[in-house]
Amino acid sequence: MTRIAAVVIEITAQKILEQSLQEASSNLQKEVGRLQMLLEVGNILSSNWNVQQVFPTISARIRRVLRQEYAGFVLRDSTSGLVVRQAEDFPLRKGLASSTEVSPQNSPSGRSLEEGAPLIFSTEQLRDFDAEIARQYLAEGIQSLCCVPMLRPKGPLGVFVLGSTRKDAFRSDDLTLLNQVAAQLAMALDNHRAMEELEALKRQLAEEKKLLEGEPHSSSLFPEMIGESPQLKRVLDQVLTVAPSDATVLILGETGTGKELIARAIHRMSRRHERPFIKVNCAAIPTGLLESELFGHEKGAFTGAVSQKIGRMELANGGTLFLDEVGEIPLELQPKLLRVLQDQEFERLGSTRTIKVNLRLVAATNRDLARSVAERQFRSDLFYRLNVFPIHVPPLRERREDIPLLVRHFVRKFARRMERHIETIPSETIRALTEWSWPGNLRELENLMERSVIMSEGRALRVPLSELKAESSGAAPQSDHTLNSAERAHIIRILRETKGVLSGPDGAAHRLGLKRTTLQSKMQRLKITRRDYSDPHSS
Repeated sequence: MTRIAAVVIEITAQKILEQSLQEASSNLQKEVGRLQMLLEVGNILSSNWNVQQVFPTISARIRRVLRQEYAGFVLRDSTSGLVVRQAEDFPLRKGLASSTEVSPQNSPSGRSLEEGAPLIFSTEQLRDFDAEIARQYLAEGIQSLCCVPMLRPKGPLGVFVLGSTRKDAFRSDDLTLLNQVAAQLAMALDNHRAMEELEALKRQLAEEKKLLEGEPHSSSLFPEMIGESPQLKRVLDQVLTVAPSDATVLILGETGTGKELIARAIHRMSRRHERPFIKVNCAAIPTGLLESELFGHEKGAFTGAVSQKIGRMELANGGTLFLDEVGEIPLELQPKLLRVLQDQEFERLGSTRTIKVNLRLVAATNRDLARSVAERQFRSDLFYRLNVFPIHVPPLRERREDIPLLVRHFVRKFARRMERHIETIPSETIRALTEWSWPGNLRELENLMERSVIMSEGRALRVPLSELKAESSGAAPQSDHTLNSAERAHIIRILRETKGVLSGPDGAAHRLGLKRTTLQSKMQRLKITRRDYSDPHSS
C-alpha cells in the first residue's frame, strides 16, 4: 500500500514581512536623501548668506529630491505692500516672464503669506486666481504649485515657491521638508540684511572718518588704473565690492579694454593676494593642449607625455586662476571646468586620482556668451556658474574724458624708458585723439603713444595722425575731416613758431620730425599757404 504525504508551509507572513522591510528600507533611503539635501542647503547658506546669489545651486539640490521644474522666492515689501520676486530658477522656461512685483491679494504666494502656512495648489485652483502671476504659471505648463511662507520671529519675510509640470507633484509629507528649507532661507535672508545694515554703518563711519582725515587718492587703491570718468569709477567700485569675497567674476568687454588689469586688481585686493595669480589665455593655446595645460597630465597619458605635468589648476591652488578669453574653451572641456567650479576637484589626464583644489576663478571674454549659449556653442550651466558677478569694462570711446590722462601717462612711461625729453603735447593732438573711436581701446592707444614717442625728435610729441586717418578710411567722413583739421592746425602752429622756416635745426621740419620734402608734401595736401602761418600783424 502506497502512502502519499503533503507538507504545506504558510509563507504569507514571511512575504508580508519582506514587503514591510523593503518599504521601510525605501522610506529610510528617501529620508536619508532628504536629510542630505537639508544638510547641503544649510552648508551652502552658511558659506554665503546672499540667497539671491546661491539660489540656483539650492534649487538644484532640492530638484534631486522633489524633481520640481520651477523654484523661486518673493519677499514682502513693507512700504508698498507688494510681494517682490527676488530670484527664479526655471531652466524649462518657454519665454514668458512673471511680473517682478505681485499683489498679495488673490495670488498663490499672497494667500500663503496671509495664512502663514504652506499651501499646495492644483491647476484648477490656479485658474481661480485673477492674478497675472497665476496665468504665467499656467502658460508655462505648471500643474502643481507649492507655496511655503518664510517665517521669522519678527514676522513673515516672504514666500518660497516650487512648481512642477506634473499633477499632484507635491504631497502633504513634503511640506515638513519644505518648511525646514524655508526656515533656512529666512534665517539666511535675515542674516544678510543684518550684515548689510552693519556694512552700511561701517561705510558711514568710514566716510565720516574721511571727512576728518582727508580722502586718500584713488591711485593708492588702483595705481594701475588711469582715469576719473564715472564709467571707470563704477567698475572700480564693483572691484572693491567683489574682491574680498571668493565669488566667481566674469569680466566682459571689448579687446584691449584692460580686462586683465581688472582681474589682477581683484586678486591683489582679495584675501588670496599672497597666493599665486595664474593666467591662462584660452585662445592662445591649441585645443589639443588646453586640457593638459589646465588640468595637467601623467607620464604616458598620450604620445609625447614623457613626464608628469602639473596643470594651471594645481598651480593656482589657494590663489586665483584667471581664464582669459574663456569663450574659446571647446565644448568638450567645458564639463570638466564646470566640475571644478562646482566641486573644486578634477583628475589629471591619464589619472584616476581626484585632486582637490581651493581656488578662485576670474574669467574674461570679449564674446557675447549669452549669444553663444543660444547658438549651443557654450554650455548654459557653465555660463551661469561663471556669471556670478559680471563686470562690464567700458570701451575707451565711452570714457573719452580719460583719454588725455591716459595719453600723458603713456607718454611719460615711454619717454622715460627711451630717455626722450618730451615736454608738450599739442592741444590739437589731444583733441584729435579724444575724438577718435579707438576700436582697439587702451591697447591701441598705448601702441600709438609708444610709436609717437619713437618718432618724436623734439620736445613736442609728434603723433602720426595720418595713420589714424588711414585706419578710418572705412569710417564716416567726419572722422577723416577731424584728423586732417587737427594735423593741419598743428603744422600751422609750428610754422608760426618757426616764423615760416622749414629746414635747419630750428626749422619746422626738424621740430615735426619730418623731412623737408615730406613737410612740403603735407602742406600741399592740406592746402597750407604762407598766408595761413604768417604773422597777421606784420605788414
